[in-house]
Amino acid sequence: MIDVVMPQMGESIVEGTLTKWLKKPGETIGRDEPLFEISTDKVDTEIPSPAAGTLAEVLIEEGKTVGINTIVARINDGAGAASAAAPAAPQAKPEAPPPPAPVPEADGSPEPVATVVEETAGPLSPLVRKMARENNIDLSQVKGTGAGNRITKQDLETYLASKGAPQQKQAEPPAPPAQPQAAPPPPPPQAPQAVATIPQTVEVPSPPRVGEAPGTRVEPMSMMRQSIAKHMVFSKQTSAHVTTVHKVDFTKVAKARDKAKGNVQAQYGFSLTFLPFVLKAACVGLRQFPILNASIDGTNIIYHRDINLGIAVALENGLIVPVIRNADEKSVIGLQRAVADLAARARSRHLRPDEVQGGTFSITNFGSFGSVFATPVINQPQVAILGTGTVEKTPVVIDDAIAIRSIAYLALTFDHRLIDGALADQFTAKVKSILEGWTEEIS
Repeated sequence: MIDVVMPQMGESIVEGTLTKWLKKPGETIGRDEPLFEISTDKVDTEIPSPAAGTLAEVLIEEGKTVGINTIVARINDGAGAASAAAPAAPQAKPEAPPPPAPVPEADGSPEPVATVVEETAGPLSPLVRKMARENNIDLSQVKGTGAGNRITKQDLETYLASKGAPQQKQAEPPAPPAQPQAAPPPPPPQAPQAVATIPQTVEVPSPPRVGEAPGTRVEPMSMMRQSIAKHMVFSKQTSAHVTTVHKVDFTKVAKARDKAKGNVQAQYGFSLTFLPFVLKAACVGLRQFPILNASIDGTNIIYHRDINLGIAVALENGLIVPVIRNADEKSVIGLQRAVADLAARARSRHLRPDEVQGGTFSITNFGSFGSVFATPVINQPQVAILGTGTVEKTPVVIDDAIAIRSIAYLALTFDHRLIDGALADQFTAKVKSILEGWTEEIS
């Protein structure tokens, strides 16, 4: 029996959310075949199976967040595969369609309803199942607002409120014992109380949120967005953010790029952008000013030997920062290849865990979306991040004459706890001088 654990997807990541199982108990799986999907603030990706065999049991249900190294499933390899499939069959009898359903709830009458909902609205948490069973709720009548239309605890509470709290129906059987006829006389005096109850009845279904206008749509954040939000706030609370902006003449870089991009596309199959030129120049600057490639641990400064560049990649539902290791050892074409590969696999959710950790300095290319410059947030535990704006042809004054040059802005956000403004500007000026004086040929 082989344990499958929640991997660590980054140095600062201590937990992950299991968003989807790609295999069911009893199914066979090959080594390195995708087994489940997870979501963290650093990666939203598929996790491959550590071994070939049969998925014996699933221990963590979809939508649950657990710590790294938590056992989430077990795989039978070799002879154990047959016995692994057997336990899955008894679990399937009470609930044939959804294998993930827990066995202890096989004795509840609402279970068939829950099974139908799982097929259309995603898996149900144990809490939702319990609430549905205790309140005799037909889950097919409940609209899910969770990820993938999943029914949440709040959905059930809203449903109960709109239906007049079905729990009271369960309270009716105990009512007959305390049924003395003394109850009818009080209604006349309690008429004012009935009036006071009306506003409460009106308020329960109408306001999910205070100040919500009719037609407003309320949607919960995805787990990835929640993690990103938490990480961004943590970074702002940790580092003393300051941003310095330098205007850079990319004309020589633009000429080198124009000369080589056709051959690069034909020979390697990817486009040559301005980004790898910035990466190359940044590596030179980091070697000259190693404190920007450092990190802070309490009152200690950790100087990293390797230059591992984190590259911000925009995703459909967030962003991710895969890492180019030993970036200073790569050529411009090598850096472009690494960027293209990591970006493609990030968007197809095929990054490996080790490819989103170990970064020592980050670069974000907001210029690809037309932004001139911005003030990026430091990727903890790093101490600086460089942003590059869009490259535009601009009229500038050179030797008292107007010329058309390819101009862009570099914005360096640095941690003022460790890096002073003068040092930050010296680093950015070094990057600028390399780009403005570019002489390297791109073959």
